[in-house]
Amino acid sequence: MKQHQEPIDMLRQYWGYAAFRPLQEDIIRAALAGQDALALLPTGGGKSICYQVPALCREGLCLVISPLIALMKDQVYNLKARGVPCAAIYSGMSRREIDIIFENACNGAYKLLYVSPERLQTEMARARIPRMNVNLLAVDEAHCISQWGYDFRPPYLKIAELRALLPEVPVLALTATATTEVLEDIQERLAFREKRVFRQSFVRANLSYSVLYESKKREKLLDILRNVPGTAIVYARSRGETREIARFLTAHRFSADHYHAGLSAEERSNRQEAWITGKTRVIVCTNAFGMGIDKPGVRVVVHLNLPDNLEAYFQEAGRGGRDGRKSYATLLYGPADADGLRLNLQTAYPALDLVKRVYQALGSYSQLAIGAGAGESIDFDLQYFCSTYKLDTAPTHAALRLLEQEGWIAMSDAASTASRVFIQADRETIYDYQIRNRQADKVVKVLLRAYPGINSNFCEISEPTIAGFAKIPADAVRQVLTAAHQEEILVYEQRKDKPQLTFTRERVAAEYLSIDFEKFNFRKKRAEERLEQAIRYAETRQCRSQQLVAYFGEPDSPACGICDVCTGRNKSDLHSGVFESYERKIREVLREGPLTFEEILQAFALKRHETVAQVITYLMDEGKMSDSGGGKLIYSGG
Repeated sequence: MKQHQEPIDMLRQYWGYAAFRPLQEDIIRAALAGQDALALLPTGGGKSICYQVPALCREGLCLVISPLIALMKDQVYNLKARGVPCAAIYSGMSRREIDIIFENACNGAYKLLYVSPERLQTEMARARIPRMNVNLLAVDEAHCISQWGYDFRPPYLKIAELRALLPEVPVLALTATATTEVLEDIQERLAFREKRVFRQSFVRANLSYSVLYESKKREKLLDILRNVPGTAIVYARSRGETREIARFLTAHRFSADHYHAGLSAEERSNRQEAWITGKTRVIVCTNAFGMGIDKPGVRVVVHLNLPDNLEAYFQEAGRGGRDGRKSYATLLYGPADADGLRLNLQTAYPALDLVKRVYQALGSYSQLAIGAGAGESIDFDLQYFCSTYKLDTAPTHAALRLLEQEGWIAMSDAASTASRVFIQADRETIYDYQIRNRQADKVVKVLLRAYPGINSNFCEISEPTIAGFAKIPADAVRQVLTAAHQEEILVYEQRKDKPQLTFTRERVAAEYLSIDFEKFNFRKKRAEERLEQAIRYAETRQCRSQQLVAYFGEPDSPACGICDVCTGRNKSDLHSGVFESYERKIREVLREGPLTFEEILQAFALKRHETVAQVITYLMDEGKMSDSGGGKLIYSGG
């Protein structure tokens, strides 16, 4: 490929687009000029184009660091479909497969190579990367490098070490959600030679944000879906709740299904495809759904629970209305939600004795010896693990998360890959093997005909498809491939559906497990602050859009005019006498001092909560109640 191809030519050739989205070309030009840059583009802003196009414009490859296996796989699949040679390396792959991909990258076989951050720390990566002709280092989900951020991942801190191996290569960092302090931290952690931020406004003029104070959330959900036609996403907190809500909606004649990371890869793929193509109207999901999915016509996104930070809420809500048409992002907020979030936060930061117990159980589960295991990946079933070692699921998951943050392990949700084959033997050896094995002869012939390049790179294969061409059972195909693998004719990696857990360091005895509690307490404090900011968003009567974009560093944006606060959707229409009686009771409740929104509600019977919420919001609109700080309300009227 010629050097210095024009970006617009690459965009037209490979994507068929006539023009770039806002800021994309500016970011691409900076990368081509060898400048370090940070791109802050909200969900749907087209971040991947910003590193894929410059990779194609120049000789060499773009090394992409990403923590999301499913997203990497999706990007590789789509790029290959466009004729762009690329590959991905992540947890759960065999050492042999990783070795082949790295060697191919050194030999110029790819234009983009996706690598998970923990794989950068291996000796194999450090030995091979300097041999590659790298033209750009792209760091996706760059907020993960900052302990100030909401999704800190320790392996990201090692990325800056690549700069010593690739001293002339520019860095392009990309993220959809980051506060001002996180933006500063990203540039410092990645050793930017000069600070440069390309920032798209977080204002979504077509997206109406609402917070509805509801104790009967399911009934309100039905009301929303009946009044807002079109495709919908409903976010629930747990896997069990996604299933229950989907059944509830189906019983009320909505086309609905549920989605979470615990489903098999085939189930997830089928349900996602049915929703994308419009066969399913409503997808009820956990936050595992949505990454990398660019469906433009989502008309409503409903959160049944408040996420524990505004970064997650903004990203999930932002999946609505990407086509620019009027859409709705609605949070259903109940009286006990804030207390529940605070309780969950405490569970998320476990005691050291539990962390050590979980780590000890991991050693038994994996059967790895002390002093061994660095880089080893195992199938990991959390429910089975907890059942086997008599551990509670939520605290155990929190302990595993802490071990991951401390760099001891890396976890990934089930990210099924198709079976993969690489024919490693030379032509003469293969021919001899085919003569000696009649059934193997049929399979090898199909592999060579159906999968071009299989003798130079791993190819994803389908055993049933091969069986159809070879006219033998699929199980017989697997047996042939397994035997050929054992005789080193080829490398056969069977598909994996289970989540993977990778030991990023050698296993140590539990008593020698080190945890940096200063960093642990810092992260906990930051998580508490983000949680309280999310609660304030739900409980403060101020333009929703203004609150959100101010959080992300745009304090002077105008009122949106379309959220629940701006339209006065929650103003009380109660009879004046009834309204005055509620106002008197609220004033009495606050006589002893400021209280939070949910604390005020607790002073009333549950059936009165919706009416009390209406009165409170009206009083705040009229300036008779206000926030005294820390989410506490005071009565300041006459």
